[in-house]
Amino acid sequence: AVVSTQSTGAGFDDEVPYLVQCDPSGAYFAWKATAMGKNHINGKTFLEKRYNADLELEDAVHTAILTLKEGFEGQMTEDNIEIGISTTAGFRKLTRSEIKDYLAALN
Repeated sequence: AVVSTQSTGAGFDDEVPYLVQCDPSGAYFAWKATAMGKNHINGKTFLEKRYNADLELEDAVHTAILTLKEGFEGQMTEDNIEIGISTTAGFRKLTRSEIKDYLAALN
């Protein structure tokens, strides 16, 4: 997720995935998983319990959605969330249909 006052970046360096968060001062932090925005503390706590480096892609997407739910107000739908996946093949956003399927699998 990208927020106007902070940004994140993800990619691969020598086949190793990375996630970087940059704050307005220009300081940056490397993470294996992180949350930002409203209720980010709850999201980070949730990730500390659920994340592990051996997650398969499907489990990682489910964990990301469950983390979003920790701080989400209202009904989460394919119309009000976006999910991106970064792999060695590049970055892609999931389609609304794919997001809808993931949400349905969690309910």
